[in-house]
Amino acid sequence: MQHRPSDWIIILDYGSQYTQLIARRIRELNIYCEIHPFNKELSAFADQPPKGIIMSGGPSSVNDEGAPGLNSGLFEWDVPILGICYGLQILAHNKIPGCVEQADHREFGRSELIVDDATDLFRNIPQESVVWMSHGDHIKKLPREYEIIAHTDNARVAAVRHREQQIFGVQFHPEVVHTVYGQQILENFAYEICHLEGTWTARSFIESTVKEIREKVGDHRVLCGLSGGVDSTVVATLVHQAIGDQLQCIFVDNGLLRKNEFRDVLDIYEEELNLPVRGIDATDRFLAELRGVIDPEQKRKIIGNIFINVFDDAIAGDNDFKFLAQGTLYPDVIESISFKGPSATIKSHHNVGGLPEEMNLALVEPVRELFKDEVRNVGRELGIPDHFIKRHPFPGPGLGIRILSDVTKEKLALLREVDDIFIGELRKQDLYDDVWQALAVLLPVQSVGVMGDERTYEFTAGLRAVTSVDGMTADWAHLPHPFLAHVSNRIINEVRGINRVVYDVSSKPPSTIEWE
Repeated sequence: MQHRPSDWIIILDYGSQYTQLIARRIRELNIYCEIHPFNKELSAFADQPPKGIIMSGGPSSVNDEGAPGLNSGLFEWDVPILGICYGLQILAHNKIPGCVEQADHREFGRSELIVDDATDLFRNIPQESVVWMSHGDHIKKLPREYEIIAHTDNARVAAVRHREQQIFGVQFHPEVVHTVYGQQILENFAYEICHLEGTWTARSFIESTVKEIREKVGDHRVLCGLSGGVDSTVVATLVHQAIGDQLQCIFVDNGLLRKNEFRDVLDIYEEELNLPVRGIDATDRFLAELRGVIDPEQKRKIIGNIFINVFDDAIAGDNDFKFLAQGTLYPDVIESISFKGPSATIKSHHNVGGLPEEMNLALVEPVRELFKDEVRNVGRELGIPDHFIKRHPFPGPGLGIRILSDVTKEKLALLREVDDIFIGELRKQDLYDDVWQALAVLLPVQSVGVMGDERTYEFTAGLRAVTSVDGMTADWAHLPHPFLAHVSNRIINEVRGINRVVYDVSSKPPSTIEWE
C-alpha cells in the first residue's frame, strides 16, 4: 500500500551505505520520503511529484565506465535538489564532463567545515563544525552555474549552490551522526528551501491508512497472519479499525515459537487487544517440512510457503476472503529484494522473498514503508499497551533460523530454555528495555566440557543483544560482565545439553542482527 502525502521528498539512491539514514533523518522531521533507484522512471510520479529531491552518495566514481548517471528529467519538476557526495559530483559532471577527478588527498572521517555563506542551506550552522567525509574524488573545476558556499582544508568544494536555481550539493554526509549539525542542514533544506511543513505524523498516517484500507478492501474479508510480534499486531489493529468484523486474524503455532509464547500471546490478543483471532497448531506440519534442512534461505522459503498454505486451509470454502494482511516493514523489503536501488540483497524474509510466486489472496501491507520505531509510534497512537509495543523483534521464521543447523524438536527444546533464561534475566535485572533486541542461537558446534568430574560433549549457545533505533544499523550491547557471567552460569547448570556459552560482540554492519 502507498501512503504518499502531497508534501514529500524523493531520495534517489546511487548505492550509498547511508541512503537509508537519509530517509530516517528526513522522517524524523515529520516529512514523508521514499527511496527510489537513481534511474527510476519519473513518470511514475506524474500525478504527485515530490516537493524536493535528495541524491544520495554512492561507491562509484563518476568517471567509471558504466557509472550511475543523472536523470535529467528530474529538473522538469522544478523543485529544490540536494546532492550528497556522489550526488554533488554527478551534478557537476553533468555540466562539465571530466571536472571530477581523483583527489590528491582523500577525505575519510571527520573534517572541519568552514561555512562561506550561511544564508540558506547553512542557516544556523556555526562557522566551523565537524562533518563526516567519505570520498576519494573531488571537483577540480566548478561549473560556472554554481558557487562555493563551504570548504574544508582538503576540499575547496565542500558545498555548492546553483546561482539561479534551488540546487545544492554537499561533499560530506549530513545524514550520519558524526556530522554534528547534519540534521539542521537537512531541516534547512526541507523546511526553508522546499517549504515543507512537517505534518506527517503517526496520527496522520493512521487516518490516511485506514481510509486506504477501506477503499482497497471494500466489502471483502481480510485474513491477517499474526506472528506474535509488534509489526503484525499493529497491522491487525489498523485493519480492524478500518473494517471491523471483516477481519479474521490467525495466530499459527509453527513449532518455532519461544517458551509458552503461543498461549501467552494468544491471551493478549483475545483479552487485551480484543482482536478477532483464531489459534492454529501446525507444529507437526512445519517441522516435517524442515526436517534435514540447513540452508537458512531454504528454511525461510519453506516457512513462508507453509504459512500461506495454512492460511489457505483455514479459510477454505469461504470466498469472501480476498486479502492477506502482513506486517512487512521497510527494512524487510530493503534486505530481501533490494527493490529500490543498486544496494546488495542481504537476505530474504519469510514474508517477502519467502512468499510463493502464486497466491490465492492479494496482499495488504500497510506498514511496508515504515521503520520499526515508526511502527511502534503508530501502535502507541492506536492504543496498544506499551508492554507489548516494547517487545523485542522476533523473526517470523522464529527459532528455525536461530538453530544454525537442521531443526529438530530436541534442538528447539534446548534453545527455548536458553532463550527463556536470557530474556528472563534481562527483564529481572531491568536491562530488557536498554537493548533493542536480544536473542539466543544454538550453534552447530559441540565441544568438550567437564561437569561433576565427568567429560561432556555438548552444544554451544550464542547470546546476542544489540542497541539500535530502526534495525538498519546496530551496535552490540555492552551488558555488564557480572550479568553475562550469571546468565552463562544458569544456562550451563540448568539446560542439559549445553556446556558452553558465548556472547556476540559484532555490530551491524558488517554483521546482521540475526545470525541467519
